[in-house]
Amino acid sequence: MITKQIATQVLEKCLVTGGDFAEIFEEDCITNNIGIIDSKIENILGGRTYGIGIRIFKGLKSVYAYTNDNSLSSMLDTAYKAALALGSLSDEKMVVINNCKVTTNINPIKLYPSSVDYQDKINVMKKAYKSAKEYSSEISQVSINYSDKEQNVLIANTEGLYIEDSRVRTRLGITSVASRGNENQTGFEGPGACKGFELFEDVDPEYYGKEASRVAYTMLNAKNCPAGKMTVAIDNGFGGVIFHEACGHSLEATSVAKGNSVFTDKLGEQIASTKVTAIDDGTLTNHWGSSNIDDEGNPTQRNVLIENGILKSYMIDKLNGRRMNMAPTGSSRRQSYKFAPTSRMTNTYIAAGTDKVEDIIKSIDDGLYAKKMGGGSVNPVTGEFNFAVAEGYLVKNGEIKEAVRGASLIGKGSQVLMNIDMVGDNLAQAQGMCGSSSGSIPTNVGQPMIRVKEITVGGRSEE
Repeated sequence: MITKQIATQVLEKCLVTGGDFAEIFEEDCITNNIGIIDSKIENILGGRTYGIGIRIFKGLKSVYAYTNDNSLSSMLDTAYKAALALGSLSDEKMVVINNCKVTTNINPIKLYPSSVDYQDKINVMKKAYKSAKEYSSEISQVSINYSDKEQNVLIANTEGLYIEDSRVRTRLGITSVASRGNENQTGFEGPGACKGFELFEDVDPEYYGKEASRVAYTMLNAKNCPAGKMTVAIDNGFGGVIFHEACGHSLEATSVAKGNSVFTDKLGEQIASTKVTAIDDGTLTNHWGSSNIDDEGNPTQRNVLIENGILKSYMIDKLNGRRMNMAPTGSSRRQSYKFAPTSRMTNTYIAAGTDKVEDIIKSIDDGLYAKKMGGGSVNPVTGEFNFAVAEGYLVKNGEIKEAVRGASLIGKGSQVLMNIDMVGDNLAQAQGMCGSSSGSIPTNVGQPMIRVKEITVGGRSEE
């Protein structure tokens, strides 16, 4: 990684047109991806990426540039061209790097993926494949994806910061397809963590393979879901994707600072049921969305976003913090050196409540149990969303009944928050990839089982 002396020269070049802040983000990253479809290895892809991103602020203006060439001449040239985008030459400024920090590692790694033979990784995938394929004769296709990433970064800025960090992540993805005639249904499981290959000491690939196929098979044999306004119980784990998408993005300074959020200027106001406490926590040991520092070099934090229904905090990066006159919250993230960072979620979840799962189900006379959630779409300005239910069941007189497919949950994030009237005690988190203006990043979503007293359920009519 570049030295303090080189970083100093590059940062000083960034300020030649009157900029008041500059930052260097250096990244050296090793990735591996293996794909298996129907027991055959489709691809084994390994690669190394390297680059340096340079960002300059002048008031509320910002410019970002990057290069793959770490020669001093290339970095100085990149910095100079970026600086010229902010104005004409002015007096030179001196930069002193005097804040050399050492990260506190919250994500210990036992077995770095680069030290593990490809065959060992493939053996894990084959276990998942065999378990998934043998679940039922109606499982027509199984695809397995294994990925790992070792990312080393250095961040230096004109405030004197010079800090390095290492991030390691490993994930297994399993997709099962159940078929009968022209009908196909899919199940997916994607366990992952900020861990090395030791992930599979805790993650049983056979269990997740079977679970992906169980969902596909169950939905193949389900009837179509009726439509209408219903009381809905949304299960723990990936059920938290609704909060993440419909509410979490609206609490990022990326949208709040520009007024593109329904929650702009609502700190201290009640925006959710008193049952709801929501947290974004990048400090959880070895969790998928965790890191020691964010991509601006700030330590990650446990940020309480909503406490007993009251909006307490936003997730804030440096540039939007300037716009809002608020301090950063360790929430700045980016996919790689090719992206300027901005405020993003890490591990975002609704905290556990005191209601029992069985009591939540018993409280529903006529409604839906959304056991697993799928993908969806959200308008971040209004919070309006539409999410698919990957696995659902009707609930009648307090009992879970037959499986239903084709269900979707339709609503507005701010309304759903107010309609949550029961929160379970079975908090769990699940892994996903989140896309936004600074690229695709790993995030955890989570919640205990919650009850939404009324929400619109989209369905399909029986043919």
